[in-house]
Amino acid sequence: MTRRLEEIVARFGGDLRGDGSLIISGLATLEAATAGQLSFLANPKYRGQLATTRAAAVILSAEMVELCPAAAIITPQPYLYFAHVSQFLAEGPRPPAGIHPSAVVESVIPASVSVGPQVWIGPEVELGENTIIGAQCRIGAGARIGADCRFYPGVTVYAGCRIGCRAIVHSGAVIGADGFGFARTPEGAWVKIAQTGRVVIGDDVEIGANTTIDRGALEDTIIGDGVKLDNQIQVGHNVQIGAHTAMAGCVGIAGSAKIGAGCTVGGAASILGHLSLADGVNISSGTLVAKSITAPGTYTGTVPFMTHDDWLKNFSRLRHLDAMADKIRALEKRLAEIESEKKT
Repeated sequence: MTRRLEEIVARFGGDLRGDGSLIISGLATLEAATAGQLSFLANPKYRGQLATTRAAAVILSAEMVELCPAAAIITPQPYLYFAHVSQFLAEGPRPPAGIHPSAVVESVIPASVSVGPQVWIGPEVELGENTIIGAQCRIGAGARIGADCRFYPGVTVYAGCRIGCRAIVHSGAVIGADGFGFARTPEGAWVKIAQTGRVVIGDDVEIGANTTIDRGALEDTIIGDGVKLDNQIQVGHNVQIGAHTAMAGCVGIAGSAKIGAGCTVGGAASILGHLSLADGVNISSGTLVAKSITAPGTYTGTVPFMTHDDWLKNFSRLRHLDAMADKIRALEKRLAEIESEKKT
């Protein structure tokens, strides 16, 4: 979708310098942009690319505007502005409202909802206005989904789960499957524990492709407002994730862990069960969290994890272990020679 530069500024604010009638057809980096594209400068280390960019216009801060050879949108937060514009330019035609002939819908849904091919919607399901349910999605009995949501093809929502407004759920996501709960017999066999809780998800949540969120065993699994989950994340039963926390791909969270608000978790990090993370905790990629974290900050490592600064300091020493061992052996040899000289 194309937009005039002045349309973008009218929608999102900022100060416009240059020709507002310029047609913007897409977004690109400073280095790759061509005529008709809008770029941005958020990191000062890329300022060298600004002078040679071929972008029609650049989103940047007031400190950089004098270096810009093109039209500019001046804003204190260029990257955030770019995020808003990216959605604005990506808007395309939405699927038509109504139910595809091949869908099976056992509930009464609003006329504004779009239901794609081969969808199954069970009985007593509630869907909000303007929600889009993509092809081959499955919505279990008694589920409730808010307004303005978008489910991409192949999403599964189990019975009784709750999802707020404006959710985006990508293909292959499974919400509400049984948690991993078993009791062991004296003979070593496993007996399944019925998982009778739900998954309750707030507003403005995005869930990546093939991410799974298990229902609670007795109480609910809870995902707060504004949470962003990447692809292939596993959220165990009874987990609680606070508002506006974001997690990268392949994170694993074991049952009954409680994650605070405003946290970030890097890719492939693991959080053991029954732990608590305070608000504002940042977990680096690949970190194993094996105990609760009570203070905000960045934490890195495996066994044991530690504050990021301590990890950097210790790892820098780890790289020099061989040299340190050689020095210790040399010192031990010299000490032995000194002791031998004293005896003689």
